[in-house]
Amino acid sequence: MSQAYDASAFEPPPDAEAFYAESLRLLTESGIGFLLSGTYAVCAYTGIVRPTKDLDVFCKAGDFPKILAYFQARGYRTEVEDERWIAKVWQDNRFFDVIFAMSNGAAPVTDAWFEDNDTIEVYGATARITSPTELVVSKMFIQDRYRYDGADVAHVILRQHDRIDWKRLLAYMEPYWEVLLIHLLNFRFIYPTERNVIPAWVMTELTERLSAQIELPPARIKVCRGRMFSPRDYLVDITDFGFADVVGKGLEERHEPIA
Repeated sequence: MSQAYDASAFEPPPDAEAFYAESLRLLTESGIGFLLSGTYAVCAYTGIVRPTKDLDVFCKAGDFPKILAYFQARGYRTEVEDERWIAKVWQDNRFFDVIFAMSNGAAPVTDAWFEDNDTIEVYGATARITSPTELVVSKMFIQDRYRYDGADVAHVILRQHDRIDWKRLLAYMEPYWEVLLIHLLNFRFIYPTERNVIPAWVMTELTERLSAQIELPPARIKVCRGRMFSPRDYLVDITDFGFADVVGKGLEERHEPIA
């Protein structure tokens, strides 16, 4: 499927537009699988246009070294910012991100991300974009002091709910089902007349899990998962408050059994 898309709406500086256009041309020429995401995908699926400073290029973890090597061989500067999820390709002061997992490690880019993709015309090139399902997944954990992507999640659900693979979305979020429930409740609050676009079975499944969880005793290991949202905002919980991070050991607490 192809979406009409006018990249000029972003009005990037002329040198940046030339860099983006050439980068997309080289990415396509390389034959390495990639997807555009971020603002470009949100615009294509919702019609919401906003300024952007770079390209978010998604690929599988095994392909990010190939992309970097391809551009490096053509005179570009490359940088692995974090071996767990992101690298960059630079030309002078312009760059694009090469992303192969979520920053918290919750969702690596896999072959499933390359199914059911739309294509857009951007900067004179044709590129595939992340599907609505994976676009939602990529934004669910972005909840930092200066950035929250909940509005993007809500808008994609609103405009593309019939394209979302709800079973696949639930599978992605299986260990983090509460985060999915938070976003779905957020959607229901924002759009009370559109609640029925979320399949009833999804809400039933999630609320039944919540109901079952309420009567369970808390875990013995004090864990703070806040750093899956924001590494800095919840650092104090790890350094000062005695909580374990998402990985690693923490303090054990004893709880009386629930009568």
